[in-house]
Amino acid sequence: MGKGGMSLEDAGNEENMAAWLLGINTLKIQPFKLPSLGPYDVRVSMKAVGICGSDVHYLKHMSCAGFVVKEPMVIGHECAGIIDKVGSEVKHLVPGDRVALEPQITCWQCDRCKEGRYNLCPDVKFFATPPVHGSLANQVVHPANLCFKLPDNMTLEEGALCEPLSVGVYACRRANVGLDTNVLIVGAGPIGLVTMLAARAFGAPRIVMVDVDDYRLSVAKDLGADDVVKASTNMQDIPEEVEKITKAIGAGVDVTFDCAGFNKTMSTALGATRTGGKVCLVGMGHNEMTVPLTPAAAREVDVIGIFRYQNTWPLCMELISSGRIDVKRLITHRFGFSQKEVEEAFETSARGGTAIKVMFNL
Repeated sequence: MGKGGMSLEDAGNEENMAAWLLGINTLKIQPFKLPSLGPYDVRVSMKAVGICGSDVHYLKHMSCAGFVVKEPMVIGHECAGIIDKVGSEVKHLVPGDRVALEPQITCWQCDRCKEGRYNLCPDVKFFATPPVHGSLANQVVHPANLCFKLPDNMTLEEGALCEPLSVGVYACRRANVGLDTNVLIVGAGPIGLVTMLAARAFGAPRIVMVDVDDYRLSVAKDLGADDVVKASTNMQDIPEEVEKITKAIGAGVDVTFDCAGFNKTMSTALGATRTGGKVCLVGMGHNEMTVPLTPAAAREVDVIGIFRYQNTWPLCMELISSGRIDVKRLITHRFGFSQKEVEEAFETSARGGTAIKVMFNL
């Protein structure tokens, strides 16, 4: 499929419109030409698209985690919609089906893809990661095998939230969270919160959340955290905060998820995790960090990383549809798809405050 809007076929009679990132703090709804529908593709009418922190970062800086926006790009990657048209070889989906979209297209030829770690494919094409266009549009064309039919009891908004939930689910898989895993999560933003929900669903008996923001800690508590610890941004406070974490967890911390990715948060994670435990770096706040690795290595604290996710959509849909995870409570703001509302939605998400997950209803 290549770059999601480089080719030539209009999607039906009405002009397809999308939210284009044109420059710093500049978004504009304008026409978006879709590629031709391949035999294994589907055309999807978008109905629910969430705003991710990476979307906001692109808007504010025209870059994120080393990816630089060099030309106009359609934004958005947390999405679900309704099948409008299917390619000639698509057998498992029909027009009218409601689907959640996995936003990464890989080559399936490289060694990483062949071994199943397709999220590490060097040629991955990911919605709204430059130069690939995203999904905040009336319609998109996407491979059918990356569109997952929603159960009848799942909403389209819940379908869109399979994308952020996938990060938490994959992190818990990588860290082998189970019934005997006491979990610490540093960072109570949207990804920290979905990681908490996933850890609970995986059986973690005790979960403590750490953040600098009282409101987000209150949300974490409401969503099921066993305890919360208020932290500062001061490195000198780490020893005292580790003591508070140890008291709150009531036992050793088996696995810590750093869902922020800063010097302070990673240093806290390494200090709070028990001897022989694991630290999983999920957030990517800093490209480079100075952290106390040697003391952690002497205690055999394993450090692992994750990049996006792999093979998570079926499990996410099962967790949501069965009621084991309630992602609806993460949605704090909803907007339609007009120029004014797109601007207001991104301003709301960027401000933080009481905004957790901002959702578009198209």
